[in-house]
Amino acid sequence: MMPRERLTPKEIQIAILVWEGMTNREIGRIVGTTEQVIKNHLRSTFDKLGVWSRLELAMYVASHGGKNWPDSENLAPAYGQAVGAD
Repeated sequence: MMPRERLTPKEIQIAILVWEGMTNREIGRIVGTTEQVIKNHLRSTFDKLGVWSRLELAMYVASHGGKNWPDSENLAPAYGQAVGAD
C-alpha cells in the first residue's frame, strides 16, 4: 500500500491546502473546523507520509502532482484490487 493510500480524504485536502501555502487558521476556515483539529490532521498526515514538517509535506505533494496529486497517481486500480481481494 502506498503511503498516500493511508490518508483520509480530509488529510489529502489539508495537505493540498498546505502545499498551496495556507496557514492552519486559513485551512480551518475553509474546512470548517479549528486550528487544533487541523494540527491533529497534520500530525497524522506527517506520520503516514514519513515527513517531519509542513515544508516536507508541501514538497511531497508537489512531487506527486500538486493539486492533482490524488488523481495523478491513478489509484482506482489499486482500490479495485483491494476490494476484489476481500
